[in-house]
Amino acid sequence: MLSIRHTSISQIPCPCPIIPADCDKLKIEPTVEEDDFDPADLPPSKTRRKKEADALQQLGTDLLELPETDWEKLALPETLVDALREMKHIHSRSALKRQRQFIGRLMRDIDPEPIHQHFEQLRQKTRQQVQAHHALEQWRDRMIEEADTAIEAYLQENTGTDRQHLRQLVRQARKEREQNKPPKSSRALFRYLREVAG
Repeated sequence: MLSIRHTSISQIPCPCPIIPADCDKLKIEPTVEEDDFDPADLPPSKTRRKKEADALQQLGTDLLELPETDWEKLALPETLVDALREMKHIHSRSALKRQRQFIGRLMRDIDPEPIHQHFEQLRQKTRQQVQAHHALEQWRDRMIEEADTAIEAYLQENTGTDRQHLRQLVRQARKEREQNKPPKSSRALFRYLREVAG
């Protein structure tokens, strides 16, 4: 009679090169250390690429606000200069959109940092002009309010000022204010202070 030998499952050799009883305890460790991961190494996302492209397109069209002499200072490529000049003569909305996109593509081939720096210098210059304007307004208002006290303080800081002419302008401006007349002399006083400031 044929006899069949039964083999227990526990007797089947484990193919793993470890103790069979520990197979279910095996944990697979990641092959890359977490400390080695840097998000900056990932390729830019589609959203990020679009944002950067839009920023370059806007920066390129902002160049239209500058005089062409500034384009020369920035050493812009001739192809970009031609595209900017052409855009000045376009009036169709669809054509303007296509031209802005074309300018954006051209901007990808140049370093935008000098352009950013140029615009920042212009903004800084504008801020300084606004501050200087406000300072002159404050001097004018102070002179009209305080008369000789403010005039003497101003003359100490601006020694080249015509004292007599300044006093005359202040006196006339104060008289206009007392009589509720249009501030003609007040405006003349401001123009003189701006002239002294250079």
